[in-house]
Amino acid sequence: MFDLIYRTVVIYFFVLVSVRLMGKREIGQLSPFDFVVAIIIAELAAIPMESTEIPLWKAVLPMVILAVLEVLLSYLALHSPFLRKVLDGQPQVVIKNGYVLKKELRKARYNLNDLLAQLREKGVVNVCDVEFGILETSGKLSVILKAHKRPVTPEDLGLSPACEGLPAVLIMDGAIVKENLRLAGLDEKWLQERLTELNIRPREVFLAVLGADGKLFINRQEEGST
Repeated sequence: MFDLIYRTVVIYFFVLVSVRLMGKREIGQLSPFDFVVAIIIAELAAIPMESTEIPLWKAVLPMVILAVLEVLLSYLALHSPFLRKVLDGQPQVVIKNGYVLKKELRKARYNLNDLLAQLREKGVVNVCDVEFGILETSGKLSVILKAHKRPVTPEDLGLSPACEGLPAVLIMDGAIVKENLRLAGLDEKWLQERLTELNIRPREVFLAVLGADGKLFINRQEEGST
C-alpha cells in the first residue's frame, strides 16, 4: 500500500511539472505536437500506478525524455518559422469579404455547421458581416467584422481617453497583499485608515480592490459590497 501511495505522489508531481513545462496555453490552444505529448505522458503515468511490479524509474524515464523533447522543440520553434509550420501548422482564411471559402474548409476538414456555430458563439449571425474569418491552428475561429459592423470605439469618436491601468487587489480572504500595496504607492497605514472609516477590520474583508480611478471596492466575508 505504501509503495502505491509513494508511486502515485511521485508520478503526480512529475506529471504536474511536465505539464507546466508546456507553457501557459489552454488545452484548446495546444499544438498537435503538444497534444500528443500530453496524451502519451498521461498514458505513461497510469501504467506504473496500475502495475507496481514495474520499476518506477522505467516509468519516469520515458516521461523525462518526452518532457525534454517538448521543451527542446518548443525552444527551437521560437527561432525557426519552418519548424513552427511543421509543428503547429498555419492559420487558414475560411471567410473572405463575407463569402465562405469552400476549398479552404475542405483543406481543414471543417464543416459548415462547425463554422456557423463558432460564428454564433462570437455573436455573429450573418456571414456577410464578416470581412475575414481565420481558422487558427488551435481550431478556434478568429473573426474580423467589416468596418461598418464593428463596435464604435473612442478613437472613432475623436476621443483620447487616458490609460486606465490595472486594478490592484489589496486584501484577499482577510489577508493584506503587501506587495500590491507597495506597487500602488500606498502603505498599510493608508489602508487601515480607509477600513476604519467604514468600521471594518482586514480579517472581515473577503476582497478589497483598488480601482484605476482610485476608488476602493470592498467585499465583506459574509455580506454585500461596500
